[in-house]
Amino acid sequence: MTTLRHDWTREEVLALFALPFNDLLFRAHSLHRQHHDPNAVQISTLLSIKTGGCPEDCGYCPQAARYDTGVEAEKLMSVEAVRERAQAAKDAGASRFCMGAAWRELKDRDVEKVATLVREVKALGLETCVTLGMLQGEQARQLKQAGLDFYNHNLDTAPEYYSEIIHTRTYQDRLDTLEQVRDAGLRTCCGGIVGMGEAREQRAGLLQTLANLPQHPESVPINHLVQVEGTPLQGTEALDPFEFIRTIAVARLLMPASVVRLSAGRESMHDEMQALAFFAGANSIFYGEKLLTTGNPDVAQDQALFQRLDLQPMQFGPAAASKPVDLTTPESQPAPTDVTA
Repeated sequence: MTTLRHDWTREEVLALFALPFNDLLFRAHSLHRQHHDPNAVQISTLLSIKTGGCPEDCGYCPQAARYDTGVEAEKLMSVEAVRERAQAAKDAGASRFCMGAAWRELKDRDVEKVATLVREVKALGLETCVTLGMLQGEQARQLKQAGLDFYNHNLDTAPEYYSEIIHTRTYQDRLDTLEQVRDAGLRTCCGGIVGMGEAREQRAGLLQTLANLPQHPESVPINHLVQVEGTPLQGTEALDPFEFIRTIAVARLLMPASVVRLSAGRESMHDEMQALAFFAGANSIFYGEKLLTTGNPDVAQDQALFQRLDLQPMQFGPAAASKPVDLTTPESQPAPTDVTA
C-alpha cells in the first residue's frame, strides 16, 4: 500500500494536474485499485432537515437568507419524517444517510434534537452523517455518543480564494471545526466546490490543504458548482469537464485511502463524464432526487448507469466487503416524495 503523505507542496500538486490526461488517469486508477474495489461505489442520501434562512453569505448557496432564490426558511423536520426518509433511502440501496441543516453553527439547544435523529437513523442500520455548520468539542462528543459516524464540513476552496466566496466566517473557523470533529473521534467528510471562477492554482490549493490535514478526510466530496439564480455566482464561466475529471484524479492521488464522492452537479454530467470520474478514482455518490435544494440524477437513472458500468454499491462503508444490493426490484424504489437529497 502507498504511504499516506501530509506534506504535499503546491508545485507537486500542480505538476500532477499538468500530466497528460491519459497518464494522469492511468496513475490515479492504478492507485485506486490498490486501496479500493474499482467496481464498488458507496451510496449516500442527503436530506435537508432544516432548509433555508441561513445567515451566512456563501456565494454559491441558495439557502442564504440574503439571496432571493425562492428557497423559504423552514423548521427542523420531525423525527417521524426523517425516519421515513431514511428508511426510503435504505430501501433504495443507500448505506449512508446524511442530514444537513442550514445553520451557521450548532446551538446547544439543538444538540439533543439532532442526537435523537442520529439515533433513529442509526437504528435502521445506516451509517450516519450530519452537516450543521460550526460546532464545539462538547457538542461533537455528544453527537459521537449518539452514534454519529461522520461530520461534514467542507473547506470549499483554497485558503487564498476563500474570501472571494465567503465573508461571514473565516477559513480558520472551518479548520477549527474539523479539529473539534477529529478530537471527538468522529470521521470527517470534507471536500470543496470547483467551478466557482477559481483558477487551477486554487483547485490545487484546495486539494493540497485537504491532503495536508493531520488526517486525510475519510470522505472527500468534490462538488461541481450548481449555478442558482439569485446567488452571486450565477453566470460564472462553466468549468471544463476534463478539468473536473483531473480534479478527481488528483484527489485520488493525494488521498488514496479516502472515499472520493461525486456530489453536487451530477445532474449536469453526462453518463460518460461520470464513468470517467469513477475510473479516475471517484467511488461514492449522493443518491436521490435532490441534493439539499438543487437537482440530482433520479434513482432510476443511477440504477441504469450502474448496470451499464457493472458497478455494485458498497454495503456499509468503504472498508466493508462489497455486497451487491439489488437496485432494480420495485421494492427497492423510494417512495414518491419530494426527497431533499
